[in-house]
Amino acid sequence: MVAESVTHFKDALIVLGAAGVAIPLLKRVGISNILGFMLVGVLLGPNILGKLVAYVPALSNLAIVDPAAIATLAELGVVFLLFLIGLELSPERLLIMKRLVFGLGGLQVLFSLVAITLTALFIGFEQRAALVVGMALSLSSTAIVVQMFAGEKRLGTQAGRTSFAILLFQDLAIIPMLMLVDIISQPTTGNLAGSIALAVAQAAAAVAAIVIVGRFALRPILKLVSASDSPELFMAAVLFIAIGTGALATAAGLSMSLGAFIAGLMLAETEYRRAIEAIIEPFKGLLLGMFFLLVGIALDLQGIVADPWRIVGAAIILIAAKALILFLLASAFRVSRHAAVETASLLGPCGEFAFVIIGAAVAAGLGKQADMAPVLLVVSLTMFALPLLARATRPLVNSMRKQVLATSTLPEPALSHGDEPDVIIAGFGRVGSLIASMLDEHKLSYLAIDQDMQSVSRGRKDGQNIFYGNASDPVLLQKCGLATAKALAVTMDNPAMAEEIVRIARVENPAIKIIARARDERHAMRLYIGGVTEAVPETIESSLQLGEAILVEAGIPMGLAIASVHERRDSFRKMLGRPNRREAASAARRKLRNRLPKGK
Repeated sequence: MVAESVTHFKDALIVLGAAGVAIPLLKRVGISNILGFMLVGVLLGPNILGKLVAYVPALSNLAIVDPAAIATLAELGVVFLLFLIGLELSPERLLIMKRLVFGLGGLQVLFSLVAITLTALFIGFEQRAALVVGMALSLSSTAIVVQMFAGEKRLGTQAGRTSFAILLFQDLAIIPMLMLVDIISQPTTGNLAGSIALAVAQAAAAVAAIVIVGRFALRPILKLVSASDSPELFMAAVLFIAIGTGALATAAGLSMSLGAFIAGLMLAETEYRRAIEAIIEPFKGLLLGMFFLLVGIALDLQGIVADPWRIVGAAIILIAAKALILFLLASAFRVSRHAAVETASLLGPCGEFAFVIIGAAVAAGLGKQADMAPVLLVVSLTMFALPLLARATRPLVNSMRKQVLATSTLPEPALSHGDEPDVIIAGFGRVGSLIASMLDEHKLSYLAIDQDMQSVSRGRKDGQNIFYGNASDPVLLQKCGLATAKALAVTMDNPAMAEEIVRIARVENPAIKIIARARDERHAMRLYIGGVTEAVPETIESSLQLGEAILVEAGIPMGLAIASVHERRDSFRKMLGRPNRREAASAARRKLRNRLPKGK
């Protein structure tokens, strides 16, 4: 009985082992998480380890013999990915980059889709299957490319922004593509155009119904749950919304991913967006890893062995054709040559949503698995080649960039998302709101975080950039732009929470300036020990202001009174050890020991 129960968990243990051990090891040699999961799938699937089981039966404990057991969880990974994409597609971001997103991105998808579809028709695919192949292969890998730019902190470069804009449009195009797969898979009687129009109308009605229900239900649900101040209940509500809207879409005859995307889009402009991103990210990463693991398991390596030149040749031709289209379009949109070359080399390979679109098409009867297997092999090979292409083109790109800088007196423009604040404010009570108003006065962008829904709702009504969430969550801080922010203001009146936020922020971004509100001298010392740049003790500051007022009223000239206050403030700062954090920690411990009663 025990052995049977362990067998039920075997595949799950293999997935967790891959995520916790194998993927980090592969990442050390420069292989991304996505490619790592695909490699592990190839190794543990029926093509390699599965064949060795016949000779070494003990290997059956490591082989995944029932991929269907994790298929449902893998599907949730795609659902969460679409949900996050919906959260990230705020109208402001689209407006800032509309020229590159809808112009360059739209033309790239259109030209690539037409070229690939015509080629698929030429080599013998049926019309609807050829359209599916064209849609699937016209897309690139958002997950791998964005991860590469983000890991190198180059999303703000021209190549990073151009690539991001094209990928953003591709992410938008996924939804109508999935809808089109659903539409053209329906049996038609009579006029095909009329049947498609009817299917589009039905799909539009279903989407409108989901949007209406979501608009009136999602925000109240999250407001009710957040008022309970329970992170566990908030997490449950978020997962319920992401999966529940997907289930509603499925019941309406649409894809589960479409429902999750709509839910994310409706929540993109709410005060819960950052907290939701922090909650979904770990689930998405692991479950999407299962999806790519299944992709690796399903790869038909015998197909490559049987006809390697055809598969490898098709992959090379596909990358070259897409890269050429990308380069010409980017040049037409006045993207610099080195950025156009880098963008073309990274977006020439195919992406993860090719598996989603082809899988949906096969399930809907738009093509046979045997006919689509070579296409999936080509997609996989191009994705495996992506890191190699990036390394191969890097010397050329760097050389072209140096030539541009050497012949130009203007520096390469620093581009950003427009979504990264100058200052993060942890806590939005009276102190936090005052800091925000001062930042607004000096045209500095900020993002505030607070767990008190009343403060969040009040700030949102006043048009302030505040989000619901726990500022001591490192994932949430990263989602709020901690890596690029100039400063972090910790304004909450909970000493333990403030110290925890300072400690986490200092670990996540050692270079950021942290200014924290301290309750008193002892609290300020603890904050300096934790890594704060500047601690402002309330008791000391109020005493200094009171002393200044008394001196002035007693007849001391204003200048002398102010100078006296500044002198006392400087002496307090030196006493607290502000100039050097290590000395501050040592001084703080000594002062605390001296001030504590003996025997404590």
